[in-house]
Amino acid sequence: MTSPEPTDDALMAAYAAGQAEAFETLYARHHAGLYRFVRRLLGTQGAAQVDEVFQDTWLKVVQARQQWSPRGASFRTWLFTLAHHRVIDIWRRSGREVSIEVDDQREPWEPASDQAAWSCWPKATGSPQNDELLFWRRAGERLLACLEQLPLPQRSAFLLHHDDGLPLNDVASALQVGFETAKTRLRYAMSKLRTCMGAHLDPLQGDTP
Repeated sequence: MTSPEPTDDALMAAYAAGQAEAFETLYARHHAGLYRFVRRLLGTQGAAQVDEVFQDTWLKVVQARQQWSPRGASFRTWLFTLAHHRVIDIWRRSGREVSIEVDDQREPWEPASDQAAWSCWPKATGSPQNDELLFWRRAGERLLACLEQLPLPQRSAFLLHHDDGLPLNDVASALQVGFETAKTRLRYAMSKLRTCMGAHLDPLQGDTP
């Protein structure tokens, strides 16, 4: 019978006690998700800072190992909170305005009127399997492009909830906002993404009369 895997909290306690291998286990568990979150949060304009933010976040973990306490949040939530703060620092350092307000009083975002429907939509190849792979690849590329149109607070909420699987309570904790604020940001992010995706993806054959 195999013993259960240690929790993140237990690993942090072991790391604080001097067990370096505990940190290695934590890193193995969370490095891929954290790197993806940072890369998508920074987007193409901040691509050059992805490694910096990623490394700085883990450095914060190392520096805080003696003071770590769950305080109602999971280690993963805390980890993503550290990364989110560092991304905000990067944005502000580059001169980009970072609004913490929810723009729920504004009209939903629409793509520019001169943007044609997506011209790179995959053509039929005669192989249903290949067509499906192309469809999802192109759709994924478009989703990432649409994500970059979102304000940072809404992008953060979407990525934490839908990409990294954090419950909404943990999303609110990571962003250090109230539950209803996190819920509103997520709702508007979804609305804008649907608008963006629908404006750029041609309908599949047979979907229109």
